[in-house]
Amino acid sequence: MLSRVANSIYWMARYVERAENLARYIEVTLNVILDQPDSAHHQWAPLILATGDEKTFTERHGKPNSQNVIHFLTFDPDYSNSIKSCLTHARENARTIRETISPEAWEQINEFYHWLRSHSNQKMTLEQLTDFYQRARMHSHLFSGILDATMLHGEGWHFANLGRLIERADKTSRILDVKYFTLLPTLSDVGTTIDDLQWSAVLRSVSGFEIYRKRFRAITVPRVVEFLILEREFPRAVRFCLEGADRSLHAISGSPEGVFRNLAEQRLGQLRANLAYADVQQVINNGLHEFVDELQVKLNDVDEAIYETFFAIRSPVQSQSQSQSQTQSSR
Repeated sequence: MLSRVANSIYWMARYVERAENLARYIEVTLNVILDQPDSAHHQWAPLILATGDEKTFTERHGKPNSQNVIHFLTFDPDYSNSIKSCLTHARENARTIRETISPEAWEQINEFYHWLRSHSNQKMTLEQLTDFYQRARMHSHLFSGILDATMLHGEGWHFANLGRLIERADKTSRILDVKYFTLLPTLSDVGTTIDDLQWSAVLRSVSGFEIYRKRFRAITVPRVVEFLILEREFPRAVRFCLEGADRSLHAISGSPEGVFRNLAEQRLGQLRANLAYADVQQVINNGLHEFVDELQVKLNDVDEAIYETFFAIRSPVQSQSQSQSQTQSSR
């Protein structure tokens, strides 16, 4: 497969996943505000922190509120990681590789893009916004399902899966990190009903609340951290994502699982090993923020290694420029 085609497939999937995660975060925030109207004033800043782009936001908008945060994260064409920008980039990548993906996948991403554009200038109530982000999430699910159901599960599909899972692991780690340090209004809320609602919101942002409650029932910090980072069977847990990404990476290169023959396999294998032997209590005692921050840096290192291994071979100037503009900086 041409490196240009592989690069487009990889980033097409990453961008759709990124758009979905933003929709998830905002939808859950809106639901929290509906449940706790008095908390609205401090619910928006964490969303900006989760993107890692708080400096850009502050320069353009100053203090976060519902109106400027929603515009910035959803419809701002000048912010490269807004939902609108992500879908624009994803659609453009898909357009250049239409012969590689199925017609149904192209039609779905095109429909998703135009549906979002049709809502760009509409004023919506809180309830309408909640429905809007839920539908955005469903559009992303439909695209992923169509891609999995209609695309040959060969090299191209594995590049899409690789991009999707690397992006998902990053976003799960970011929302957990932000909650742990910024979502609580005061230390006195720790262990209270407010604290439970906040952690429930984090679990809902990754569609993990019901699954978590069936397994653990009571919401505790160590168990939530373990569930979102170290769980091997939950599809949005960091460890699950990295194990799936590793399988796709080895399927692309053809090397046996458990060994490495290129830089990407080495870095991802090392990161997987770190998580496999991690102890949740030790992670918390040593500092969850420090652990997650290092995890995000290593995810960026894996992304750079994927570029060096697969995308820089035949079109280094074009691919490097795109990769540098697409990779988010770690907080």
